[in-house]
Amino acid sequence: MQEPFYKDGLHFECQRCSGCCRFESGYVFLSHQDLDRLALKLSMTREEFLEKYCVKVDMGGVFRISLIEKENCDCIFWRDGGCAVYDARPLQCRSYPFWESQLKSKEDWESLESSCPGVNKGRLHSKAEIEEWLALRKMEKLITI
Repeated sequence: MQEPFYKDGLHFECQRCSGCCRFESGYVFLSHQDLDRLALKLSMTREEFLEKYCVKVDMGGVFRISLIEKENCDCIFWRDGGCAVYDARPLQCRSYPFWESQLKSKEDWESLESSCPGVNKGRLHSKAEIEEWLALRKMEKLITI
């Protein structure tokens, strides 16, 4: 099997630009663990959190739960220059930019530089660390209804 292009690791350091949290519509799908962590952070029940902060998304007959967005496409938890639930944020957010779709090829990774100023900067993340993020995402059971 061929080694991935990131076999020697990748440099990434979040620049706190909030580009991944704002300006563009998208989904932040939640797992049961994400939901529990967020509800606890906000001192809410799961049901209260789902009603106030989530939307059901049709993914072709399977429905997933996503955080809602503000009208301007910002994440519902983006406030005053940052994430209001940073220490409880979903795995999807914590693992960015080490997503399978971004790591298919060196070109896919490099293309992120135009939207994410932290790509190819800062700390070197090892192949093992990157693959741990990928494994966590694969093991995560997203809420489906």
